[in-house]
Amino acid sequence: MVEKNFIAYQASAEEVVTKLQSDVANGLTNQEVKKRQEEFGFNELEAEEKTTLLQKFFAQFKDFMIIVLLVAALVSVIAEGMHGLTDAMIILLVVILNAIIGVFQEAKAEEAIDALRKMASPAARVRRNGNVQSVKSTELVPGDIILLEAGDVVPADVRLIEANSLQIEEAALTGESVPVEKSVAALVEGEEAGIGDRKNMAFSSTNVTYGRGLAVVTGTGMDTEVGHIASMLSSTEKQQTPLQRDQERLGKTLTILILIIAAVTFVVGIFRGRAPLEMLLVAISLAVAAIPEGLPAISTIILSLGTRTMADRKALVRTLPAVETLGSTQVICSDKTGTLTVNKMTIEKVYYNGELHNASEQIDLNTPLLKAISFANDTEMDAQGALIGDPTETAMIKYAIDKSFDLQAALAETPRIGEVPFDSTRKLMSTVHQLADGRYLVAVKGAPDQLLKRCTLVDINGNVESISQEQVDDILAKNTALAREALRVLAGAYKVIDTLPSELNSETVEQDLIFAGLVGMIDPERKEAGDAIKVAREAGIRTVMITGDHAVTAQAIAERLGILDPNEANNESHVLTGAELDEISDEDLAKRVANYSVYARVSPEHKVRIIRAWQANDVVVSMTGDGVNDAPSLKQADIGVGMGITGTEVSKGASDMVLADDNFETIVVAVEEGRKVFSNIQKAVQFLLSANLGEVITLFVATMLGWTILEPVHILWINLVTDVFPAIALGMEGAEKDSMKYAPRTSKDNFLSFGVFPSIVYQGVLEASITLFIYWYSTHVMQLGNEHGETMAFLTLGMIQLFHAYNVKSVFKSLFSSNPFANKYLNYAFVGSGAMLLMVVIVPVLRNLFDVVPLSVTEWTIMLTAAASIIVFVEIIKFVLRTTGFADKYEKSGSSSIK
Repeated sequence: MVEKNFIAYQASAEEVVTKLQSDVANGLTNQEVKKRQEEFGFNELEAEEKTTLLQKFFAQFKDFMIIVLLVAALVSVIAEGMHGLTDAMIILLVVILNAIIGVFQEAKAEEAIDALRKMASPAARVRRNGNVQSVKSTELVPGDIILLEAGDVVPADVRLIEANSLQIEEAALTGESVPVEKSVAALVEGEEAGIGDRKNMAFSSTNVTYGRGLAVVTGTGMDTEVGHIASMLSSTEKQQTPLQRDQERLGKTLTILILIIAAVTFVVGIFRGRAPLEMLLVAISLAVAAIPEGLPAISTIILSLGTRTMADRKALVRTLPAVETLGSTQVICSDKTGTLTVNKMTIEKVYYNGELHNASEQIDLNTPLLKAISFANDTEMDAQGALIGDPTETAMIKYAIDKSFDLQAALAETPRIGEVPFDSTRKLMSTVHQLADGRYLVAVKGAPDQLLKRCTLVDINGNVESISQEQVDDILAKNTALAREALRVLAGAYKVIDTLPSELNSETVEQDLIFAGLVGMIDPERKEAGDAIKVAREAGIRTVMITGDHAVTAQAIAERLGILDPNEANNESHVLTGAELDEISDEDLAKRVANYSVYARVSPEHKVRIIRAWQANDVVVSMTGDGVNDAPSLKQADIGVGMGITGTEVSKGASDMVLADDNFETIVVAVEEGRKVFSNIQKAVQFLLSANLGEVITLFVATMLGWTILEPVHILWINLVTDVFPAIALGMEGAEKDSMKYAPRTSKDNFLSFGVFPSIVYQGVLEASITLFIYWYSTHVMQLGNEHGETMAFLTLGMIQLFHAYNVKSVFKSLFSSNPFANKYLNYAFVGSGAMLLMVVIVPVLRNLFDVVPLSVTEWTIMLTAAASIIVFVEIIKFVLRTTGFADKYEKSGSSSIK
């Protein structure tokens, strides 16, 4: 029986082969392979049972607000016939549009797992029946012996048996682009290690970049690390966005209030002696007046406009609610490599002639260090001039080229004729070059501690002298100092020999070397990322770095970016490694998560835990990433942000937004746009609800007084022509100048926060009061009769709402604090909607249809003056609220940055 319940990286290669009942020399037999395929299945990811498009479509109608709208549409048609049909058609159009968008978003979410399934290696070289053969990777089973070499995609999770200079790039799983040097030694038994530290393992879908190896398969299909990620993806439920939560809460609250008001109105009307059918129509009219049926469509349109603006700014939004969620973001958890850094190893410090120099300084082209690091190098250049090879080696060539060193000419004069390849044991690489005088130049680069052991001389300004212990100590001290700055340090050396050894190896070539110098390199931070982090901090948004890199490197980059204060002495306490994270329970992590700004050597599970810990504190979290390992956390986050250039299709599929330029700065730009979108939706909500409240109060009070002030058709027409277009136009308002100077809204804040609710109340009361006054004035003072009174009330209420659209450009600021007509779309909406409203009275055919009468010039003047007075009244109230400090109490209150 094949034993599988053991940790492969903690056991020796021999033990693993024994436990898996395999044979290194001969591999498995065909019969055994078939038996294991029946037991363990094929080496492929499980396909989820997918729902049909029709099932997805009908699932969209479970939303509470949608159900309320559908019921309202049905009641309107039953009670009001053709008049109700118009309103019902509008509601159905809105509902269907939202359903289509929902289906599109759900289909996009499934792309992540589909892309993951396509990453598998198509073929593998395996030993079976004593022979090496090529088989489909899907046919591999635990215990198979496979061969690996440069250029291969690892076909399954494997334990290495042999590793000859083997290097594997595991960026898809760890996020770090520097290849990992592999070995066969077992790790300490009982000691847990993250993926990046399992040097004796290779993982499915990673890439062999150098050397060769022999390995035994330990995990296939869903038992691989990639399979584990696929399981996490399928089990991770996407979080409801703040916008969706707000709309659901608002819908439920409005529905309850509407039903109560409609019921009270119906009962009071019956009590006052009015006919039940008549009061039923009044109650329905009141309910229709109160429900902001255009809000879902208007929100969708405003969000769509936001996506277009974001696309222009390099942020491609894949799900509409993500636009607004960005504006609510309180914490941005960011991957390091490629997002906060440039994803390109770069030399920053150079040590030669006994002195440390910045890489920006000019270097003498005859300096031996320049030739050592350029000659002992396997970097190639493609037809376009791009450097291809190991990131550390390409960094050295880039440095030399930037200093105007003509490498191609130098190699033409001094061609390579031999080499001693890099070996992970001795950690050196040497090349041998033919000199013009018949002698040979040996160029060596490698780990400083290993190379110094082989150096007997040192080059100081062209003078070669014996290397002293004091010089060795100084070099090692410089190496340590550079390493503390998180720089990866390599040393260069050389020597000239008269004759070529019969055999090129470490003993014959890498002895009695002349030390040339050190180079310190790092994947440097993006300058714009540091600036963006500062802007984010001013906006109350905290940036957290999550990386697969080592703690020292992560801390150094975080200090350089300003995520950690470089002047603080105990920054180590704000850095947590994956191993330390494993020792903390989910409950403790939720309590302590705010203490840490940097996470290093983390696994995909760790990233999801960190996101959930923040979310347990009701914090809206954004997560950025580009690798397969980032996909579960991207899906778990309130908004996942994938990388458009370096990102895998898996990470993009799990994301809500994709950065076209892979730049952290773009996230902050998108946050500003997201805040504008929320602010504009909030303006639309304030406009719609204050208008609807005005209608409800008007109908309710009129019913209480026994007045017949508005017919159901009047309410429907007002809602149709004065709600939608001004609300959409408000969605095109520009961003407030100080939008990035205050903290993001919290989970407790909603559409009615920041003074919007009291504004809706007093503005709704004002609209109703003016409308009721005009009806009373026309019927009781001017003695014009009920038909004139209804007509003037109808026009007044409609025009009030159009004028009022300008009031809601700001909750507390004066309309005239800036150009009131700056939004040309609002001006167009005012004119267009006003024309549609007024033509009902002006056009004879429409007058008969809507039961209204023509007005005199005096009546028109009174009506328009009364409607426009809403601006005057609101301006007076805003002034009082500002001067009394009431506005300060509400404006942006409740928001706080995450410390």
